[in-house]
Amino acid sequence: QVQLVESGGGLVQPGGSLRLSCEASGSGFRVYAMGWFRQHPGNEREMVATITPGGTIAYADSVRGRFTISRGNRRYAVDLLMNNLRPDDTAVYYCWASTGGDSWGQGTQVTVAS
Repeated sequence: QVQLVESGGGLVQPGGSLRLSCEASGSGFRVYAMGWFRQHPGNEREMVATITPGGTIAYADSVRGRFTISRGNRRYAVDLLMNNLRPDDTAVYYCWASTGGDSWGQGTQVTVAS
């Protein structure tokens, strides 16, 4: 059983920055990749950025060049640094881990508004 605990998020003005962090805990699991997804109201959840233990990274086109994903200090941790935030980045952001199946955090709200 894997648990994903997220931190970060909140309210920021357009052009500002936020950092999201996530750590996986539990026993008897193996992580094949971690990352972040987001969900706008009324829309499906979409991939934002993912990273593998080997360092392979993927970004959504909408965030490439503004967001940076990196592995956290713990073994199964991931950070997302979001720069130059825009109002259309407003969404609930979910930490994700591929552990043979999909594991999800509880979600954290990011709101970009003046």
